[in-house]
Amino acid sequence: MRRTLLLVGLSVLVTGLFVASLMVGKAVVPLSAWWSDDPRWAIIAELRLPRAVLAVLLGGSLGLSGAVMQGWLRNPLADPGVLGTSGAAALGAVAAIVLGGATQWGIFAAAMACAAGGLALLAALTWRAETPAAFVLAGTVLAGLAAALTAFLISIAPDPYIVAAAIDWLMGALTDRGVEDLTHAAPFMLAGCGVLLATGRSLDALTLGPDAARSLGIGLPRLQAQVIAGAGLCVGAGVAVTGVVGFVGLVVPHMLRPVAGARPGALLVPSALGGAALVLAADVVCRLAPGAGEVRLGVAMALIGAPYFLVLLLGERGRSWA
Repeated sequence: MRRTLLLVGLSVLVTGLFVASLMVGKAVVPLSAWWSDDPRWAIIAELRLPRAVLAVLLGGSLGLSGAVMQGWLRNPLADPGVLGTSGAAALGAVAAIVLGGATQWGIFAAAMACAAGGLALLAALTWRAETPAAFVLAGTVLAGLAAALTAFLISIAPDPYIVAAAIDWLMGALTDRGVEDLTHAAPFMLAGCGVLLATGRSLDALTLGPDAARSLGIGLPRLQAQVIAGAGLCVGAGVAVTGVVGFVGLVVPHMLRPVAGARPGALLVPSALGGAALVLAADVVCRLAPGAGEVRLGVAMALIGAPYFLVLLLGERGRSWA
């Protein structure tokens, strides 16, 4: 009953924030303009609707990926960044910007190609590994290599405008994202979410330990392949169109676990809804920030995520002193 109420509450929250995302911005479009010939309707149809849908898909896929990664690695501090896929996708996008392929499709294609290459390398490094530590180490190596190559490309950029464009893209944003970006990314993110949602039963069995999971018929290599493929599709496609947006997959499962329960399978759908709500809310706040421009979504998520974990840390220290 509690889980049902949680899902209903999160669904209502996402719906309300979705409507707010269509209405709110530098120019407010009231509900009365939605069913009339008001020219402001074009702002919603052409700009805000694709952006809001992309925010739902991005937040949902990152929240779901974080819940799956934490359940699979049995580590509450795991997040999709453990894969190294976000760093690989960012490398591809920056390469397209610096080397001259900075069209909308060129950036997306380069980011997805590098994300796929990163996944292939990660799979090659971990296909015989049976411990989470080996997987985390391989992902850390991949993320570090991608970050170093990204910094190298920025350092050799031919002019400061390209440097500024690459750094601006790396901060992550939904600004100026439209229907074309949505059609590029949505199939990959939806496919990744479908793969990840299918891991719920296996993750629940894994809480009993690898040996017990095998005795229940769970194939651990198959589960690992599902996690890598699903999270890679979600994160790679998200980074390819919005840039790097962190903390969603780390914060959302933490926030919902006390209500949804510790069972990994029960946390998957609530984390997807919670991630969608968090990104929608953060994007609305980014638009309402004072000034002519918008605060970047990646910056806003870091400003939300870091204080949250600081409060969590202080709470843990307080309990340890009690």
